[in-house]
Amino acid sequence: MKTGLNTNEVNERIALYGYNELPSEKPKNVFGIAKEVIKEPMFILLIACGILYIVLGDLNQGLFLLSTIIIIIFITFYQYQKTEKALNSLKNLSSPRALVIRNGQEIRIPGREVVPDDVVILNEGDRVPADGILIKAVNLTIDESILTGESVPVYKSFEHDTANNINTLVYSGTLVVQGKGYVKIRSIGLHTAFGKIGSSIINIEPQETQLQKEMKAFIIKLFLIGAMISVLVVGVFYFVRGNFIQSLLYGLAAAMAILPEEFPVVLTIFLALGAWRLSQKNVLTRKSSAIETLGAATVLCSDKTGTITQNKMDVGLVYNGHETILKNAFVDKKPSVSEILNLAYLASQENSIDPMEKAFKIAHFFINKNSDATLELLKEYPTSNTLLAMTRVLKCTQNKKMTVATKGAPEAIFALCKLNKETTEKYLHVVEAFAEEGYRVIAVANAIQTISILPASQNDFDFAFQGLIGLKDPIRPEVPQAIKECHDAGVKVIMITGDFPTTAKSVAKQAGMQVDRLMTGNDLNLLNDEDLKKIISTVNIFARILPEQKLRIVRALQANNEIVAMTGDGVNDAPALKAANIGIAMGSKGTDVAREASSLVLLDDNFASIVSAIRLGRKIYDNLQKAMSYILAIHIPIIGLTLLPAFFSCLPILLMPLHIVILELTIDPICSVAFENEQEEENIMRRKPRNSQKKFFGGNKILESVLQGILLLAMTTIIYFYSIYEGHTNEEVRAIAFSSLVIGNIFLILTNLSKTRNFIKVITEKNWTVWLILSITIIILLVVITIPFFQHILNFQFPGYKHFLPSIFGASSILLIFEIIKYFKNRKIINVES
Repeated sequence: MKTGLNTNEVNERIALYGYNELPSEKPKNVFGIAKEVIKEPMFILLIACGILYIVLGDLNQGLFLLSTIIIIIFITFYQYQKTEKALNSLKNLSSPRALVIRNGQEIRIPGREVVPDDVVILNEGDRVPADGILIKAVNLTIDESILTGESVPVYKSFEHDTANNINTLVYSGTLVVQGKGYVKIRSIGLHTAFGKIGSSIINIEPQETQLQKEMKAFIIKLFLIGAMISVLVVGVFYFVRGNFIQSLLYGLAAAMAILPEEFPVVLTIFLALGAWRLSQKNVLTRKSSAIETLGAATVLCSDKTGTITQNKMDVGLVYNGHETILKNAFVDKKPSVSEILNLAYLASQENSIDPMEKAFKIAHFFINKNSDATLELLKEYPTSNTLLAMTRVLKCTQNKKMTVATKGAPEAIFALCKLNKETTEKYLHVVEAFAEEGYRVIAVANAIQTISILPASQNDFDFAFQGLIGLKDPIRPEVPQAIKECHDAGVKVIMITGDFPTTAKSVAKQAGMQVDRLMTGNDLNLLNDEDLKKIISTVNIFARILPEQKLRIVRALQANNEIVAMTGDGVNDAPALKAANIGIAMGSKGTDVAREASSLVLLDDNFASIVSAIRLGRKIYDNLQKAMSYILAIHIPIIGLTLLPAFFSCLPILLMPLHIVILELTIDPICSVAFENEQEEENIMRRKPRNSQKKFFGGNKILESVLQGILLLAMTTIIYFYSIYEGHTNEEVRAIAFSSLVIGNIFLILTNLSKTRNFIKVITEKNWTVWLILSITIIILLVVITIPFFQHILNFQFPGYKHFLPSIFGASSILLIFEIIKYFKNRKIINVES
């Protein structure tokens, strides 16, 4: 148990048994992607159009149209691979973790890397990663309801009982409710008890987000409108021109122009890549709805220890009841600090992962270098909500002497020691003075125990107060700037801690927080829900708070219409994390239960990472909205130019199915790559949180996109009629109008990439994907207009370069109009905010 497996043994077992995971759905290959594409309406329309061209005798155009399906499959495959790669990296991060002993060291690994014969350490709140047998346990209780359906936790012991050996076994997927244990793994993956019954959960579909539901409803509406318009086009075209096959072809072209097939693709890619980008900021997305909600967060409730502070506890001073001894004087004053540090160490769990208990261990061995007595743990009394103290009873194997050591919150230890009022007040003044300097203060005591029968409660020991220990946990250097960013962004920061109120105040000031009002857990208990709702808007520090009280804080804030982000790490934090609009679990110190209840997991437990997530969440939402607005805008001129000749027999047909396909092949990657990759807006963290009740596609957004589309349509139509007026052939008119639409589309992209920066700033920034896609678009335009083979297929005729000057002038004009509208809109926003 001491050394666990070594690296070679682990690799051998992985090769022999595989990874500790259930089989998952295999990623799709090219053929799988092709199968998915076949189900899409656009594919059916392409097939129908291609067949109709062949029926009409235009073999080249029919075959060329059908060949574009291969390009669509390639683009879809590229997008799928990019999304799948992002999701796989997130899947590896979100794997349940396991604390194992390998090469003589305790390390935390993904649960999938656990192998048979691994020694796994279980702590409160952990999910058991695989089936195994206990080799050591202290007060270990496990919830096995996931397997048995029984809600009562099962007490586990490593001592074999021939009548009931089941109590020595632990099972994958079950939850540690209390205590600690060491397990030797026997079975992994499908061979575990959970694996044998758990394969059925593999293909469970994830729930849709609110945005996905809204988008689906919007697409259905557009689809129905498109279907009606297409039928109308077939009827009108047949009535005006009298050719049913051509009418049917034109109706299909109209359907292709109207069908918003990019919406679901772009939404899926944005959410997947958004989650991947958040993981690069050390924030793991467990629920994609959190990406939508991040930009709307109005309140951020954060733990102090390890989130605002560095979680690097260091014993800074000891008070022995008479004098304060600073760390640099510990060696000189060894007799005065030795026993106090020893008791704090003995009252801590062996090989604890708690930073405070680690600090006690380091300080103890620093002073008591020759401490080699072997102690056996007889009983441990854990901390509870009613008593913030932990007691351990140990027996020396050499002289059989028992030691009863306790540590905890000063007020709890004073009560256990039954100190009188005068003595308690004296020590509380000392605690207050230490807390004002930012120390976390812990009291220690001991008791004499001579009989082997131990009491049921800590209160039954006759404790004697021994001293106080002050621990320092430095503020993370990046936190003050992050808190300032929150303030500028209209996000209120609330610090919640179990620490002494004065310590909480001191840390808050160091972190750059304005201390408005402080409330303790006891104050909270004195208020009913209605009173708490009224007063909570004035409070930004909560001290001596129990995990269960976090839920009341969340509910009170939400009752005031706040969008709450809440951090937590323990089993008891799970209800608050689940209730919060954005539950954020701690990655390194958090329990698996907290992770499962949360929307996000903070991989580095750093407050600044939460603020980075809010910033990135706003950027993702902005870029998604810009991409969707662009899709809607560009479809307006495509629809208009498709329908216009249908109603007037004297006008040459403009956009045929192949032209629409070429435009669609440009739109899709621009939206999914260029817009997704665009940098954040200039004022992103200087504006108020987004109103969560506001629809993604509200009336104003739709109107703005439609107006942009109408302007582009008007410009292209003017160029179209001007070309007819100049006496160009139908093929030349089509080439000029198509070029006008493509150039106008490029300018529409440039103006829509940013809502706050002008297009000159946009084109001078390093969004290389934009330049790449736009360059490819221009090259394709030149190729199809100048090369005879493509001219023939697309029914183009080259009119000469000078005839494209009106197109460039027209596109520049609408770009100028868009930029003027953007300028005055931003000026209006600035004036309103100021």
